[in-house]
Amino acid sequence: MATARQLVALLSSLNEGDEEQVYAIALQVAAAEAKRGRRAVAEELRILVEQGRNRAAHPTLERVPSNVVVPITKPRGELQNLLTSSYPQTKLSDLILTTTSRDHLNSVVEQQRRREQLRHHGLTPTTTMLLMGPPGSGKTLTASALAGELHLPLYGVRLDSVITRYMGETASKLRLIFDQIGSSRGVYLFDEFDAIGGKRTADNDIGEMRRVLNSFLQFLEERRSTDSLVICATNHPELLDRALFRRFNEVLEYQLPDEKVAFALLTSKLSNFGFRDSWWPHLQESAKGLSHAELTGAAEDTMKQIVMSHESSASEDLVLRNLKRRTALRQRLSKLEE
Repeated sequence: MATARQLVALLSSLNEGDEEQVYAIALQVAAAEAKRGRRAVAEELRILVEQGRNRAAHPTLERVPSNVVVPITKPRGELQNLLTSSYPQTKLSDLILTTTSRDHLNSVVEQQRRREQLRHHGLTPTTTMLLMGPPGSGKTLTASALAGELHLPLYGVRLDSVITRYMGETASKLRLIFDQIGSSRGVYLFDEFDAIGGKRTADNDIGEMRRVLNSFLQFLEERRSTDSLVICATNHPELLDRALFRRFNEVLEYQLPDEKVAFALLTSKLSNFGFRDSWWPHLQESAKGLSHAELTGAAEDTMKQIVMSHESSASEDLVLRNLKRRTALRQRLSKLEE
């Protein structure tokens, strides 16, 4: 349990009314208990800290049962500039996925829920994931859905604030983030991860970014026993250093929706607006090549136009026009990138 020095520091902070320092010391004790294998005690301490912080930020909230993980609404201190935070309500059932991807993600959720049982048998639950695929294919939404399923806060890592031009500072900020990963359970998303994980042998590489990647790999290994879920997402897997792939427990590759997925997505979004299956043969050519986000955008455009025009349902022509508009926009953007 806590050392005599930690108890002295805790009582001193309590007497001074420094509540945040009390929480910081409690989290240090929790981390030490977790390293000794006493994970139940460590988890209880972390939950109590999260409850205390949540009540301090929202004094009118009712007391929450001790077996419920309470979201931390805002990272504190220097972490405020490094992390965004939210508490998503999205679930995996809200996502249109291939059977393979859904099975993998359901397995991750189940492993997280039964992590103590797995560890009792010497097994490590999935705590690190790499999501790869084109823009708009559902990587960020997947992170939100996993946080929603597990009733955990979603922390987005602000790489624009993490990466600096000063030697050693980026690695130092990564250390702060990984300390948070170890002390506060949540889902942590490193989006556009190739900014950190680029190949160390790249011609345009500089020594500092090699050190940053090495630091990231080291921190990732240190957090193998964490109860948090670390998710890295990239649109450009070809840019990643090869050493990264074997460091993740789970690697999922996302693709643009095929006809079956595109049809399911439009049906799901527009089911309450009179969407008919018989329209699909006339829509599928315009839906071809669009991402999940673009198909969702076309469906939402359709719903907005129906509501604003006081119509009762969609029409095939309206859906078709919105799909074609998204396709034309994609084509224009593709030309700009050439």
